[in-house]
Amino acid sequence: MKDKIVLLALGLLPVISTAQWQERGGAFDLAHLERHQFKLNLLSPGFTYELGLFKNQSISTNLGLATATYEEGYVFGLASNNRYRYYHNFDRRERLDKNTSGNSGNYIAAAQAIFFSQLRISTDVEGPDDFNLGFYGMVYGIQRTYEKGFNFNLELGAGYYKGDGVPDGYGPLINFAFGWVATKRKKKDPYLD
Repeated sequence: MKDKIVLLALGLLPVISTAQWQERGGAFDLAHLERHQFKLNLLSPGFTYELGLFKNQSISTNLGLATATYEEGYVFGLASNNRYRYYHNFDRRERLDKNTSGNSGNYIAAAQAIFFSQLRISTDVEGPDDFNLGFYGMVYGIQRTYEKGFNFNLELGAGYYKGDGVPDGYGPLINFAFGWVATKRKKKDPYLD
């Protein structure tokens, strides 16, 4: 019960503190980070939604085609990818007069992906026909959004693949996405009138 209350409080924290998000230098300073960013992925059909939480931190979720490759084999199909991102170079990019809008920066992220059996296209992993596969690991990513809204995201990482009905194992994660950001982006300095 105590864990559920803590999770509920953490889930409501961004809603409760919305008024503080506008303050520069406050605990919820989003000077560089977009509060909401929705992207349509063009190479791998799907979409990505990213929510700015705190200074330099966001969570994102993605639904699209992906491949899992680990010790036991590969799985290809529709997957749900989730990230908790920490952008580490917004201040440096701003000092160098480089773009930070559209969450253009480099980040480290805790990563999770779920490959659903019902949405699988192909696999060579031996086991029952009806299995899910989860990925849990860390990635390093680079994301850039350009003036017209085009965006690319490249991630490299490694982690543990947990099988539901199939063997577990370790493996890499490589992700490349190219798309278009459908939401309005911040100007160079959102606090100047």
